[in-house]
Amino acid sequence: MKILVVEDERRAADYLRQGLTESGYAVDVARNGADGLHAAMTGDHDLVILDVMLPGVDGFAVLSAVRTAKQMPVLMLTARGQTDDKVRGFDLGADDYLVKPFQFPELLARIRALLKRGRPEQVDLVQRIADLEVDPIRHRAVRAGHRIELTAKEFALLALLVQRTGEVLSRTEIASLVWDIHFDSETNVVDVAIRRLRAKVDEPFKTRLIHTVRGVGYVLEERPEA
Repeated sequence: MKILVVEDERRAADYLRQGLTESGYAVDVARNGADGLHAAMTGDHDLVILDVMLPGVDGFAVLSAVRTAKQMPVLMLTARGQTDDKVRGFDLGADDYLVKPFQFPELLARIRALLKRGRPEQVDLVQRIADLEVDPIRHRAVRAGHRIELTAKEFALLALLVQRTGEVLSRTEIASLVWDIHFDSETNVVDVAIRRLRAKVDEPFKTRLIHTVRGVGYVLEERPEA
């Protein structure tokens, strides 16, 4: 599941990115209203977390523009907690409104509720490939009926690979989306993490799903047996 955070205050944006990533979500961050609007209109996000007081185009204007074209859930996260502000947000199409300061577990609960509410009940959010199942809402991975115990980072990495099944992801992209770091060619954090993930997700089973694309990165997909 991919979330767009539109937040100009750097510490708040970094806090949200880290917390959401550790909770298994892929996260994009935009630091002003214009960039946030562009990302929301052109990206494939499952949910938007939107501040109100943004430089340039404010959050209400972003929300109004997004609502003309898209129906993905929008959660307003702002210090503006007056009743008039909340009413304006809901009237413009916000799906939820949370006032800062907030408790992170409450934010996660609201995100889970919006993601469930935003899709028809018959749509199963569990992502499956071969005998692997990844449930981003319940934060659970199961293969061939066996629960796989993963750390938060391992789950975030697996969720990213499953969400982008069949797509080769570079080490740079993985490092950015999972660890929020600029990739250092001397750093092998991604390779180490992939090795640990393979030990849990692939090695105990007959079919391997995580593949190395030499010189490029990694892809998760089901391939015919050689």
